[in-house]
Amino acid sequence: MAAVVDYVEVKGVKVPVIFEADHRLPLASLQLVFTNSGSITDGAHAGLAKLSAKMMNEGSKALGSDGFAEALDSKAIGLSAHTGIETFVFELSALKSEFDTALELFQSLLENPNITQENLKKIQTNIVGGLMRKSNDYDYVANVALKALLFKGTPLAQPASGTPESVNAITLNDVETFLQEHLVLSRAIVVVGGDLDLAHAKTRLKKLLEVLQVGKSQKVKHYDVVSKSSNDIITKKTEQAYVYFGSPYHLHVNSPDYYKARVATYILGTGGFGSRLMEEIRVKRGLAYSAYARLNISASSNYMMGYLQTKTESMAEAQETVKEVIGNFVAKGVSAAELEQAKKFLLGSEPLRVETLSQRLSRTFMEYYKGQQIGASLEELKKIEVLDVKTLNTFIAAHPEINRLSFAIVTAP
Repeated sequence: MAAVVDYVEVKGVKVPVIFEADHRLPLASLQLVFTNSGSITDGAHAGLAKLSAKMMNEGSKALGSDGFAEALDSKAIGLSAHTGIETFVFELSALKSEFDTALELFQSLLENPNITQENLKKIQTNIVGGLMRKSNDYDYVANVALKALLFKGTPLAQPASGTPESVNAITLNDVETFLQEHLVLSRAIVVVGGDLDLAHAKTRLKKLLEVLQVGKSQKVKHYDVVSKSSNDIITKKTEQAYVYFGSPYHLHVNSPDYYKARVATYILGTGGFGSRLMEEIRVKRGLAYSAYARLNISASSNYMMGYLQTKTESMAEAQETVKEVIGNFVAKGVSAAELEQAKKFLLGSEPLRVETLSQRLSRTFMEYYKGQQIGASLEELKKIEVLDVKTLNTFIAAHPEINRLSFAIVTAP
């Protein structure tokens, strides 16, 4: 059956339940998503959301870290927490026969997580060690620097994992306060599917959700890209230049023109060897092995970003080539042949994007999360199918803001 959106009422709150049955295998999966609860809410404590998720992966106080992990493993249950920019997510998977047991363990985790000073110190040490290693990952360094340029003075300018200093400054009270504020019914969305019956799933979900407080929901705050372009050149001992670039893209997450942006960006930089950036930077000029550009359109931000690696002596030429390719793209648009090739890929690869239950549920979740009608993705494909060059080029010309490029580059001194 196709995915449906239902609700379960708990403590006066109607919690959305996105459900799709799939009886081909005796499996069950569940995601418990809390909105406006990701790294965008870290505030002065960069890395707090991610650290808090890792604390929730330490099991319940009753069983402890090792005991909880053994209880999961003995029943082949998967349960983990992670965060995105806007969301805090628990993922649960199990055999259908163990689904009730899995929910009982999940409930015990939510009721009494193993939040201790000892675990906090352990996780801080692990995160800081990882961040220290990332200081030599120049793709990571350039990406973080680009976000700092594009979103200066906002939570999006902070690295989602934090810095060694910010992570070490997080206290147990910070974690407890974060979890109490964000893991609440008013922010919850459930995504569930597999070899299940919706009515039974809702009964079990209600019992699970009753351990949560009502809390307060908050709309995700939107942050614009800074109006002025800027560059950040970071010198490291390297033979490659890591060139990251980004610009504003004036398109709302619910824009009816999103499908046009999707096609345009595929032609510009997402489409691999067929893209403009790859053609100019690799094929014609031999400046880099690969070059990409993609859109990031969400409730919290909307911008274009891209990246490439090149020899340090070719850095300036690569930077100017990026500007030239994007400038020509806006000024002249695309050809009929480029549009036809983009259509063939986007429409032809669609079955690969919905072949698993997880993919289908994720798509339905995103439709719901964006405030769209369920099935909006299929309607988008129909629009792509009949899109013509004139309409697409009019759209591209209407977005000259993508020429306002900022660059973050890691290169040799």
